Amino acid sequence: MPTTFHEIPRERPSTPLLDRADTPVGLRRLAETELETLANELRQYLLYSVGQTGGHFGAGLGVIELTIALHYIFDTPDDRLVWDVGHQAYPHKILTGRRERMGSLRQKDGLAAFPRRSESEYDTFGVGHSSTSISAALGMAIAAKLQGSKRKAVAVIGDGALTAGMAFEALNHASDVKANMLVVLNDNDMSISKNVGGLSNYLAKIISSRTYSSMREGSKKILSRLPGAWEIARKVEEHAKGMLVPGTLFEELGWNYVGPIDGHDLPTLLATLRNMRDLEGPQFLHVVTKKGKGFAPAEADPIGYHAITKLEPINAPAEPKKASGPKYSSVFGQWLCDMAEQDPRLVGITPAMKEGSDLVAFSERFPERYFDVAIAEQHAVTLAAGMACDGVKPVVAIYSTFLQRAYDQLIHDVAVQHLDVLFAIDRAGLVGEDGPTHAGSFDISYLRCIPGMLVMTPSDENELRRMLTTGHLFDGPAAVRYPRGSGPNAPIDPVLEPLVIGKGLVRRQGQNGNGRRTALLVFGVQLAEALKVGETLDATVVDMRFVKPLDEALVRELAASHELLVTIEENAIMGGAGSAVSEFLAAENLLRPMLHLGLPDSYVEHAKPAQMLAECGLDQAGIEAAVRQRLAQLPT
Repeated sequence: MPTTFHEIPRERPSTPLLDRADTPVGLRRLAETELETLANELRQYLLYSVGQTGGHFGAGLGVIELTIALHYIFDTPDDRLVWDVGHQAYPHKILTGRRERMGSLRQKDGLAAFPRRSESEYDTFGVGHSSTSISAALGMAIAAKLQGSKRKAVAVIGDGALTAGMAFEALNHASDVKANMLVVLNDNDMSISKNVGGLSNYLAKIISSRTYSSMREGSKKILSRLPGAWEIARKVEEHAKGMLVPGTLFEELGWNYVGPIDGHDLPTLLATLRNMRDLEGPQFLHVVTKKGKGFAPAEADPIGYHAITKLEPINAPAEPKKASGPKYSSVFGQWLCDMAEQDPRLVGITPAMKEGSDLVAFSERFPERYFDVAIAEQHAVTLAAGMACDGVKPVVAIYSTFLQRAYDQLIHDVAVQHLDVLFAIDRAGLVGEDGPTHAGSFDISYLRCIPGMLVMTPSDENELRRMLTTGHLFDGPAAVRYPRGSGPNAPIDPVLEPLVIGKGLVRRQGQNGNGRRTALLVFGVQLAEALKVGETLDATVVDMRFVKPLDEALVRELAASHELLVTIEENAIMGGAGSAVSEFLAAENLLRPMLHLGLPDSYVEHAKPAQMLAECGLDQAGIEAAVRQRLAQLPT
């Protein structure tokens, strides 16, 4: 059984077995009797490495034994192992030749936070969003069949990912094509069923054995020749399995269900996977694990230890903290409670992001008006549409990158019907170490093309609060997109005061020199950096506030009084807010030199947020350099 640790080691632990199992080839040279010791070494090394870098924590600790068993039984990378989400893939990275690079995890030019095809041949499918593993593994299983290959495809799904409809779409399709694949459900106390102990493990071994499988298939052939006999036998078998193992749902979908078994019991895992490896057709193994297993604080608080920050050296001087305001998500959470007090029609909806989107206080104060729909973004949006049809005022709290998954519902179910739904879009723009799969790079582009949408970009905490009020009172679909992290500590007005829709605000008026030539049109939180550039260049600085409707009168006025218009946004330049300004000027036949600053036409790799902004030229230095270069190109 795994050793339980109580502290994160600060010194690199001694790992003699792990040193020999640096790749799956080396792992498979070990005797089965050595694997328990290997699991303890791997768990301790994971604690050490994440302590050095920070990152996802609890899920990886929970799959130590499962990861070892999968790589030991299956011939990876020839056999395809697909991880869902990727929060649980750190042990996989350590065992697949990347142990010495774990110190670079989530850092610029270092290892990614999630599996990536470009990083290792063992990362068969890149992930970041949940519930994709079964579809991807099914595609690989079909490809193997078409190519006449005997390689296996295994999907490991867990951490709540089976709550998404996409997973069930893949489960349904796999049985239809009779794919030779294995799905491992890592049930880490988010639970479809709880572990029922030794009897369950014993049954799992029997049900997964070739003897049981051949007897079952032989019985089908014999009894199918006797009218009514097979149907009686099938019902007896289903009744028995329904009482002993909770697999009726998966059996009805056409899967051979095995489990639940203890996911920390290595001998049982190895025996079961070995038995299931060569079975024909869709196979489903249900393992029960504990998130944070082997580290007592994480076992006691799996949500709090989902991810951790790196450990600072014991004697390191404390770095002075920069002055900053509350997190934008906290401002949203407070607004939601305040508006709910005033408007009994308001409800809050989240696709499994209660803590991340800061709906904890709302869920406690207004439990009857709080709806966590699990990882089901499409359902969340159409649920909101249905509520809006009958006079409820839904607020959908969702990350920008996750709203992409419900784009059809946003258009078809909400916007086309002009329904009164407010989207509070968190994590807009670059998000740092989680990288491009989690960046909110495209929401301005994909929202502003939707007829009837109100799209707003706050520059500070108070603007966010006022825009949320504006969107809530707006008759139709509205969106407020705001970044991860803290704001500039702007004073927050407790009054729920809306803005005048479609009106920007001149924050600094250029007076002379180059400033008369340049206007910086800012959509969002780059306003603070733009104001610094405005002081240096004596430029006009405008907080545009609204992407849609655009303040056309203000843009027209700026075009008439300035020689260069610069748009700034933390969104893809292509199709973004700057494009909206250019489209309007072109339609008005107001041709002015333009400079669009934003995210490039490429995926911005993971790094510290400040590093990413500098790379994209969205910090003070980058904005100023780009403006000076463009000014130098203008005719004198």
